[in-house]
Amino acid sequence: MVSILVITLITYGAIRQVQVWLYEPLPLSDPTLITISSGTGLGAISNKLEQVGVIAHADSFKYYAKWRQLDRHIKAGEYQFSGSLSSVEVLAQLVSGKVLEYQFTVPEGLRYKDFVTLLSQHPAMQGKPIPEADEWLSVMHSRWQHPEGLLFPSTYRFARHNLPMDIIKQAHLKQLQILQTAWAQRAADLPYETPYEALIMASIIEKETGLASERATIAGVFVRRLQKGMKLQTDPTVIYGMGADFKGNIRRSDLTKDTPYNTYVHRGLPPTPIALPGLAAIHAALNPEDGLSLFFVSRGDGSHEFSDTYPQHLINVRKYQLKN
Repeated sequence: MVSILVITLITYGAIRQVQVWLYEPLPLSDPTLITISSGTGLGAISNKLEQVGVIAHADSFKYYAKWRQLDRHIKAGEYQFSGSLSSVEVLAQLVSGKVLEYQFTVPEGLRYKDFVTLLSQHPAMQGKPIPEADEWLSVMHSRWQHPEGLLFPSTYRFARHNLPMDIIKQAHLKQLQILQTAWAQRAADLPYETPYEALIMASIIEKETGLASERATIAGVFVRRLQKGMKLQTDPTVIYGMGADFKGNIRRSDLTKDTPYNTYVHRGLPPTPIALPGLAAIHAALNPEDGLSLFFVSRGDGSHEFSDTYPQHLINVRKYQLKN
């Protein structure tokens, strides 16, 4: 009887200890990173988790995973564990593939080259190949040959295993989806033949103002100028056409320099977008504000003064730019 009792107690104690190892949370003093490579066996995974202090007992973790038939469902990736987690919770995270996510943000109005530069500088992307524009445009079967404006400026989340191409594809598809939706809901009688022309206009609006309240008003000015056959005469297109020659200021001679993007020289829209327009700028380009204004000038505080006639515009220029 004594032997049976002893065996029973030992068995109960062992079971209880396994339950403790599996179900009681193990507090972590600091967030702990662990990378599981593809093809790593359950034993190696269990030992690694115990070594870094994420679980209390490797063998209990291993046998529990096999008993639940979850060992083959553990996904490779980079994981971060923090707080207090039980071994069962750790296993659930590995099975769900809830890997550590990184964040990458590109503001509206930057150029394509800025997008890829920021992406290449991200700690989780350093050393990974950045595809050339013609490469990803070909992969995406794009009808356009120039990448400017074709990526949506936003915040993207990704895992360590993702490549720059993954983010570029996601940003391109997002821009196409937004543009197509906005095009379907556009106002009537706009001077655009294609959604791409609307994207070009949106990029100009994006560069002209950062004020949400002005986007539709500026869009209205540009739309009316196009409808009347007037030149857009917008400085951001001149700057874009100057490329590396732009040193921070536009000279009078720059306004007469013949580049495809100089809207002081050429009528109509430039050949491509000049920046990465966001949702608000795209919406404004396709839903411009009604009115009569054909001109605007910067007040020097980020806002603009609008006018219907050229004589009034000259008065505004003297007031806000020449300070007369």
